[in-house]
Amino acid sequence: MGRAGQWVEATVERLNELIVTRPRTVVALFLVVTAVFAGGMTAVETQTDATEGFSEDLPEQEALDAIETEFEDPFATDEETTQLIHDGTNVLDREELLTMLRLLERVDERDDLRVASANGPATLVAQTIDPTADTPTAQRRAVQSATDTEVRRAVRGLAESQRFAAVVSDDFNPNDATASTTVTVITHDVPQGFDDLQGIQTDIKTLAEDEPADIRTFGSGIINAETGNIIADSLLIVMPIVVLLLLGFLAVAYRDPIDLALGLFALLMTIIWTFGFLGFTGIPFDQQQITVPVLLLAVGVDFGIHFVNRYREETVKGYDAVPAMRIAANQLAIAFVIVTVTAVFGFGANVASDLEPIRNLGLVSAVGIVFTFLIFGLFLPAAKLELDRLRERYGVPEFGSTPIASEGSALGRLLSVSVTVGRRAPALFVVVLLVASAGMGAYGAGVDTTFEQEDFLPPEEEPGYVEYIPEPFAPGEYTVTSTLGLLEDNFEASQDASLTMFVEGPFEADHALEALAAPNDDPPGTLAVGDGGEAETTSIVTVIRSHARSDPEFAALVARNDRDGNGIPDRNLDRIYDALLESPAEPRASQYLTDDRRGAQIEYTVESGATQEEIAADGAEQASRFRYAATATGQIVIFDAITAIIFESAIQGLFLAVVLTGVFLVVTYGILEGMPLLGIVNVFPITVAVASLVGTMRLFGLPLNALTATILSIAIGIGIAYSVHITARFIDEYKEGDDVATALRTTLTGTGGALTGSMLTTALGTGALGLAITPVLGNFGLLIALSVLYSFGLSVVALPPALFLWDRYQTGAPLVGRARDL
Repeated sequence: MGRAGQWVEATVERLNELIVTRPRTVVALFLVVTAVFAGGMTAVETQTDATEGFSEDLPEQEALDAIETEFEDPFATDEETTQLIHDGTNVLDREELLTMLRLLERVDERDDLRVASANGPATLVAQTIDPTADTPTAQRRAVQSATDTEVRRAVRGLAESQRFAAVVSDDFNPNDATASTTVTVITHDVPQGFDDLQGIQTDIKTLAEDEPADIRTFGSGIINAETGNIIADSLLIVMPIVVLLLLGFLAVAYRDPIDLALGLFALLMTIIWTFGFLGFTGIPFDQQQITVPVLLLAVGVDFGIHFVNRYREETVKGYDAVPAMRIAANQLAIAFVIVTVTAVFGFGANVASDLEPIRNLGLVSAVGIVFTFLIFGLFLPAAKLELDRLRERYGVPEFGSTPIASEGSALGRLLSVSVTVGRRAPALFVVVLLVASAGMGAYGAGVDTTFEQEDFLPPEEEPGYVEYIPEPFAPGEYTVTSTLGLLEDNFEASQDASLTMFVEGPFEADHALEALAAPNDDPPGTLAVGDGGEAETTSIVTVIRSHARSDPEFAALVARNDRDGNGIPDRNLDRIYDALLESPAEPRASQYLTDDRRGAQIEYTVESGATQEEIAADGAEQASRFRYAATATGQIVIFDAITAIIFESAIQGLFLAVVLTGVFLVVTYGILEGMPLLGIVNVFPITVAVASLVGTMRLFGLPLNALTATILSIAIGIGIAYSVHITARFIDEYKEGDDVATALRTTLTGTGGALTGSMLTTALGTGALGLAITPVLGNFGLLIALSVLYSFGLSVVALPPALFLWDRYQTGAPLVGRARDL
């Protein structure tokens, strides 16, 4: 061992000496720090918009922000909308229309709901019957006074209206005047920066639920409200189960109520410190952060079981409390430091992501791991020592003080089987594992990557176990996912999906508007939602046509300057724009043409059910068809860009975690033990485990998404602990003069027992996330549990043959044995 290694060991011994000589001081200091962090917990903020933060600093988002700044008057009101989805057998009959109009009337009576207008099939039918009916009350009276025949006649008269067709379902039958679903859009008059749309839409939802019809309220406020509830409900479901599982397994592992209470208190301290850190730093608590306490509990359980188990191994040999604690602390300290640093590398690798929520998850989990190390590496042994002194003073008996496994136990014999098998043909064993992992990795390279709002929402049909969850843990009722499904199933074009095209002019030349409209006649597939396969758009061209239909004087001006008679003026465009912008009846013009007339935007309705990738690709193709420079943007394009970054983040995080962990272990073992190759041996099982995990993801159809993209590097951070603990114990036994086989058997029957308890607790604890309401959390919990199982199993199975090969290399023996040894 070099001087650096001697210095590290001396520093660790001095720190451990402080623990055993001044335990009360250590405990008091940690309790004070815990009180400070508890104060920070009160400042934690919850992020209810599940997708907010992912698009920050993205060029696509910056382009959309620039468009909004360019086309919107900073002093104008925002146009926020709420959609009312009316579903039934025939929602166009007179009684159903009256139900909708009564609801609109009740909403309009509430000044706090800020209704500017309401447009849908019911309002259009009412205005067809009575053109002067311009309020919900007047519209309700118009339909109420009409006969069923008059209502059906009005519906048939609207059949050719594109405006009407856009808000009735695909099964609309004009002859019978029937449709199963309609959409009514309420526009709200709210000031710039208004932030209580959630409250408005929640109140409208309450009013809609009072009506004798299936009318669903939908909008961004409802989505945010349900997302916030999902976070609370998921915690209420998952955390009690995690706690119960921890109690069960820790009771078996510790077999002593005082040790169990101490371990649980240390876990509680870890959560308090981490959430206090969230509060002090202002990092919001979102759905991604729900995984943090579960991950920290997993690592904390691992540390706690190892420490208590190793301490008991020494007390069983007859050592008193202080000498036993000194030995256990000195032997485990280096392993704990190595596990902590490698876990920080694994979790913290996500800090390099270009997506802010993933960066936050990486930062918080990495800091939390450091907190876990401090609490379980310093506080726990000091508190354990002090408690044992008090027990001895007051004569409190120990209920269980033996290690989890021993060499003669059934578990010990099972864990050591890999030593016998790996000793016979280590090279063949290692090659088989390498080939298998390469195959799984190659297969897993085709795993899907997604980023959709639905990832953060509950499934349309909740799992069966939900109905058995008692209050207050039972989740609330969620409607967003089923409403989205209803819209996709009944409307050819999605009601809330659009693509925005920013086109750079200038648009004063005679051909400008013709050039702006021409590409829309034959657009790519997902944009061809019009009846004749053309694009369904809103732009300065459609605004001109719309205003011409309602203003005869403006229509005459357009006709005089429309040489080919297609409704698009192709000369004197300055006069057209001036007349349009000066008209108080058409305020939309400035939303689609900039003041300097050098920029225009076009909003495209997209095909319902089309994938983000398809829409983004078609948007890029459509942009290339314009004579002017055009850029496709909008939420769908942004989400597609995020999807690409998610995949990059996953690969980047995995690469950083593996490289940093491998380099650190090689340097550490080289400095401390003069055995740098042990670092490579340590990384071998976890790389096989991660390759197996990726293959499993593709096999089970589990995509990389906003949360599971972090799983690859996190799997390194959690899984490396198993091989590090085995290697650290193996080195101690190996240095005492034992041969490799004896050292491995002692390690696997001693440390292996603690690893088994830790693995079971961690796998089931993290697997409890599978019961969370949202699929993204459920998939993450399942994958974390699988990664723990793979990491543990491969550490027990793959490390022995790798260590046999390492020993042969060290001693200069042939790496491949004779044929009869194979």
